[in-house]
Amino acid sequence: MVPPAVARLSRVWFPSGGIAGSGVEDAHAKLIRAGFLRQSYAGMFHMLPLGRRVQNKVERLVAGHMEDLLAASRVTLSSISAESLWEKSGRLQNVASELFRFSDRRDVAYLLAPTHEEEITTLVARTVKSYKELPLRLYQITRKYRDEFRPRHGLLRGREFVMKDLYTFDNSIESALETYDKVRAVYARIFADMKLPVLAAKASSGDMGGDLSHEYHLPTQLGEDHIVSCGSCDYVVNEEIADSVVSEEVPSGTPFQVWRGITKDRTKLVNVWYPRWTRSLDAGELREYTEQDINLSTVKFVVPDLDAGVDDALPFWSNATAAETGTATELVNVVDGRLLPLLGGSSVGSTTTISSWPAALSPPTKPLHVSFHHSTGCSNKPLNLLRIRTGDKCPQCSAGNLKVERAMELGHTFFLGTRYTEPLGAMTSVPPAGQPLPMQMGCYGIGISRVVGAVAEHLADSTGLNWPVAIAPYSCVIIPGKDADEADTMGVYNHINGGSGLANAWLDVALDDRQKPLPWKLTDADLIGFPVIVLLGKEWRAAKRVEVQCRRLGIKQAVEMADLPSVIHQLHASL
Repeated sequence: MVPPAVARLSRVWFPSGGIAGSGVEDAHAKLIRAGFLRQSYAGMFHMLPLGRRVQNKVERLVAGHMEDLLAASRVTLSSISAESLWEKSGRLQNVASELFRFSDRRDVAYLLAPTHEEEITTLVARTVKSYKELPLRLYQITRKYRDEFRPRHGLLRGREFVMKDLYTFDNSIESALETYDKVRAVYARIFADMKLPVLAAKASSGDMGGDLSHEYHLPTQLGEDHIVSCGSCDYVVNEEIADSVVSEEVPSGTPFQVWRGITKDRTKLVNVWYPRWTRSLDAGELREYTEQDINLSTVKFVVPDLDAGVDDALPFWSNATAAETGTATELVNVVDGRLLPLLGGSSVGSTTTISSWPAALSPPTKPLHVSFHHSTGCSNKPLNLLRIRTGDKCPQCSAGNLKVERAMELGHTFFLGTRYTEPLGAMTSVPPAGQPLPMQMGCYGIGISRVVGAVAEHLADSTGLNWPVAIAPYSCVIIPGKDADEADTMGVYNHINGGSGLANAWLDVALDDRQKPLPWKLTDADLIGFPVIVLLGKEWRAAKRVEVQCRRLGIKQAVEMADLPSVIHQLHASL
């Protein structure tokens, strides 16, 4: 067997070191400065050799678990999907604003797929006919496209991205739920291998459909979600579906506050009424609230078509109520249930305490319908419009307190049931009845390129990037000083690669033989984020020992050559 070529950095193109760091630099800026990627257009990026190595390692790790632990077969579906197929599934209009849409020369409408439920279900429907061919596990790692309104944070919110999708088909609900639990366990293994403290949170299925889903979140201040977890039990949920234990009242005389939103079709003004202050029932503690504390997920439960992305609704509403426009139809008042005692009980609709019309605008030119909402529909539970805060009581156990933290979604699992298989005709005949029944489906995603951006953000420090060994571009770099010749350097390289006899799945050694000064190489190595640096410097010149550095663990030590492979192996096990 021919041994692999020596990984010499002089043979790899990565334009690092040519861009000065700014005073306040996020991980995305470090990825650019270290030569991992470059932006092509808004929300779209070219992956350069170092970035591609990281992405390849994430892909290989995920693919290995899909095949080894789930016996899934890999496919590659077309990036182009027909709009007619999305109309058939009933999903086109719900996500139309985020689609890249186009027509061919025959005026057939297509789109660049942001996800592939319709395509994979149609493929299976045409191919699988017998229950004996189930369960079926198919996965892909491919590019996806979403026309984000505001692409931001580099790889974390882009318009072109790489995802792993696993699609599963079973012939019964029981079998499908077993598959769901097995995939969840595999996801835990994947993120553990990358040494990421991922939270698995119960979540809403949203436009995807189905009634069971979990999100896999990495805590980070750049996260767009809020995850609620209990310190005493296994309660972990996305804030969107979190239950709250209302343990405070509104003190008498507390002023009302209003946040105004608007629906996506600009026909309804949404007035959200909430208290400025609440008092804890057990400790008497006063809490102050602003519009940043409004739980828009609860508001959207009452007004599903609320446009949560609009910060200032009044200009849109002014246009909707203008005489020449006249598209406005309704004033929707959503009232926090704790305000009811201050409004004269439950008959909120008859109160005159609330002024629905914004004082800043002229009165409407035509009568508008006015509605009031203060409870959750059939259950008649008072609305809690204020977000859960750290320290609130856990709704699942009596002893725990909740923790709320910002987090970035890296993966999502959905049990879809027959959401797609029924309308798209993915059926099998199951004995003893023998009549065709829709397959039970699940879909499971991991954002490959998002993992790259999120890990960079999670582990970067003021010095540079800091990759986990499993996905680092190289797990170890050898940097020779001026007193180390080629024979010395290759001796260390070969000793690390073959001298330990210890199995290490992540061992991937590079040799920095670039014609640059030693201080420059060390600074660049820290910026790139190699987990382990082996330096042939003063210790090598004095006693033929190397210096091993690991910034994340705070290690900088002289190591004898005989001990070097085992030292690196031990460091890798911790990284």
